[in-house]
This record gives sequence, C-alpha cells and structure tokens, in this order.
Amino acid sequence: MRGSMKAYKSVALDSQKTVASPYKVVQMLLAGALERLARARSAMEQSKRAEQGELLGSAMTIVAELRAALDHQEGGDISANLDNLYEFMMAELVVANSENSIEKLESISALLREIKEAWDAIPVEQQQIPA
Repeated sequence: MRGSMKAYKSVALDSQKTVASPYKVVQMLLAGALERLARARSAMEQSKRAEQGELLGSAMTIVAELRAALDHQEGGDISANLDNLYEFMMAELVVANSENSIEKLESISALLREIKEAWDAIPVEQQQIPA
C-alpha cells in the first residue's frame, strides 16, 4: 500500500509540474528541498543513516535542479550568486551527511528559507517568467 501511495504522489507531482508555471515549479522545488532537509534532520537525530542518506540525496538533487534552472543571460549577478550558493549548499550537504551535522543542515535550511521567502514575495504580475 505504501508503494502505491508513493507512486500516486509521484504522478500527482509530475502532473503539477507539467501544468505549473516555471515560477510555481521553482516554488515547489524550494518547498521540497526544505521538507527533505527537515525529514533528514529527524532521521539524523534518530540515527537512521539509510533514510538520512536518501533524504539528503533527494535534497541535493533538488538543489541541483534549482541550479540548472538558473538563466545566466537574464539573471546577471543574481543568477551567478545563486549558482555559487547552490554549489556551496550541495558541498555542505555532503559534509553534513558524512559528519552527521545538524548545524550544517540548519544552515542550509536557513539559506533555502531566505531564497524561498524572496521568491514568494515576487508580485503576481512578475511571476510569469518565460519557460
């Protein structure tokens, strides 16, 4: 049953991404990364290493997706700064996993929350970014 629910959730998310605007997709990715980091922290606190590794791997994949979605031609310095920040986050996630560092997870989560808050504050009329 659990596998069926996971598959359904995956299909539902894929469907959302298909019809969602690029703005909404980035919003979903940021929320997903934060959710994975919160769950990874819980797994870390409970010494569930396999679950921790899986969740941190998923968070890294999401951060890599965010990085790949950057438009360096249109984004200028902001895009370059985010690129460097996402690269830093991915490196820190590797260290956080190997060192079981809750502090590093909190630091990365704080950075992602700041980015998400800024993204969420974009006025509706400016949310129609090109695909």
